[in-house]
Amino acid sequence: MLTLTDSERQVLETIQQRSMLDQVQSWSAVNSGSSNLDGLATTAEMLADAFSVLPGEVALVHPEPVDRVLADGSIKTVAHGRHLLVTVRPDAPTQLLFTGHMDTVFPADHEFQKLRWLNDEVLNGPGVADMKGGITVMLAALRAAELSGSLSRTGYQVLINSDEEVGSPSSAKLIAELAQNKLAALTYEPALPDGTLAGARGGSGNFSIIFSGLPAHAGRNPDDGRNALLAAADLALRLKRLSREGLSVNPAKIDGGGPNNVVPDHAILRVNFRPRTPEIVTQTEADLHRIIADIEREHDVHAHLHGSFGRPPKPIDSAAEKLFGLVKKCGADLGISIAWRSSGGVCDGNNIAACGVPVVDTMGVRGDNIHSKDEFLIVDSLTERAQLSALTIMRLSEKGTL
Repeated sequence: MLTLTDSERQVLETIQQRSMLDQVQSWSAVNSGSSNLDGLATTAEMLADAFSVLPGEVALVHPEPVDRVLADGSIKTVAHGRHLLVTVRPDAPTQLLFTGHMDTVFPADHEFQKLRWLNDEVLNGPGVADMKGGITVMLAALRAAELSGSLSRTGYQVLINSDEEVGSPSSAKLIAELAQNKLAALTYEPALPDGTLAGARGGSGNFSIIFSGLPAHAGRNPDDGRNALLAAADLALRLKRLSREGLSVNPAKIDGGGPNNVVPDHAILRVNFRPRTPEIVTQTEADLHRIIADIEREHDVHAHLHGSFGRPPKPIDSAAEKLFGLVKKCGADLGISIAWRSSGGVCDGNNIAACGVPVVDTMGVRGDNIHSKDEFLIVDSLTERAQLSALTIMRLSEKGTL
């Protein structure tokens, strides 16, 4: 540790890697895939118990209703798990936000369920980096910062949601509400193995377009039919042609069709957009509606658009630069080199930034191969990253400003 006060050093030395590792192993042993409601319920209770050590109110918040388009074109309300919300000193003049997610991408029947040591310093397992390791870093940092006595005029809220891996559909409204009047936010997605953080992020929009045509016999009277599958394929090609610098378009799946001798009257196109700027989002939305209208007219079918740009782009503005600068300075004082770079990935940090709140969203552990059975956590980064967060929180609290 380099440029630290005696009081900062004493607080940071209270962070214990052994207890943090025990938490990660315990939490990662429970499958909490986004659709595993039982596993999410168990994990939420475990986290509520762990976060009860903080001097605030702990609550499990019910998710907002979420609709999903099924393969047959019907729209069904899909259940999600409860979200953990912790509120500490809500009347304090300075307010911060800390977010993470308890869900993983591994469903209850996935083969990747167990932890194993790759070597003495690297742990492989579901969610160890993304982000049960990050959650324990957050909690350890907050516990240490509370010991410092520097948070008396700082309040904060912690949100651990249950649906980040599927785009936070049942928690996006809650995130926006919690972001109000916050000075800054930290989110605990994993950093890269070398500690590099994500800076600017593109956005993401997921859409399902439901086509209704008219069936007919493919041999006797094909021209009397209105081919919904063909309309969906035509739309996929036209949307793909929107791809350009700053926008990636991925038509991902078409549901529909039937017997070879029947003109298909039903199809659904699933498509993902990755815009880099808010201006591209606006233009893409206009292009999407225009092209769908063209398809409806030219193919004589009806189309229903379902979806949204659930992850707005996250540029780095002056306030975000100041927050990154603070994290970088804290890292330097701990002997940690902090760098960041743009990322094509998205997370809840996108939603927070869209509310005008500066956020650093990769404050979690160092690790890699997330979303695969090769996911790993570099164990030494538990203490390292908890100390980085704790120091950042204490200095933010002492200044009361960026």
